Amino acid sequence: MNDKVKITFVLPQTLHLELKKKVVEDGYDMKGKSRWVSEAINALLAMESFPEFVKINDVMRGFEKLESVVISKALKKELDAAIINVRKVYPEINGVQSRIMRTAIVQRLIRIS
Repeated sequence: MNDKVKITFVLPQTLHLELKKKVVEDGYDMKGKSRWVSEAINALLAMESFPEFVKINDVMRGFEKLESVVISKALKKELDAAIINVRKVYPEINGVQSRIMRTAIVQRLIRIS
């Protein structure tokens, strides 16, 4: 019956704080964080070159904050397909789902700020 899936990933402290701040600034409440991140994932996956962005995000270090969001099952399927696409291009990358999540958040912060 539940059409939502919970995803947990890690963020550097600074990105975690930026995310919380931007979600509030954009008029979302903390429950809206999942919607904000879902929109960020959709925007990232719409980019043809998103695997390169995920690869560039490889330099991020210091993942001390655990973050969770709830996304639709449909978006989770898209995310799973995106993980496969990134792995085809960059088979050496580990933790692809978390990387996609971080990249989506960073891209949305960069493009909208």
